[in-house]
Amino acid sequence: MPAATLTSKGQLTLPKKVREILKVHAGDVVDFIISADGDIRIRAGVVDASELRGMLHRAERKPITLEQMDEAIARARGRRP
Repeated sequence: MPAATLTSKGQLTLPKKVREILKVHAGDVVDFIISADGDIRIRAGVVDASELRGMLHRAERKPITLEQMDEAIARARGRRP
């Protein structure tokens, strides 16, 4: 089980295995989730949606309209809009 030691400044270095599992790098945010019974979970912080812009862009793909998106969703659900 990975472990970390708290420094005198209250800092922790996440072990490499934990960083790999969380897929975090220097400068990334890590959230600490504290449950009512005192258990603590950590997870990679939430990314601002604006940072995702262009992530799925493909030059060969034409943009589609909102209506086309609605139609595709309706087809996938097995019904027409």
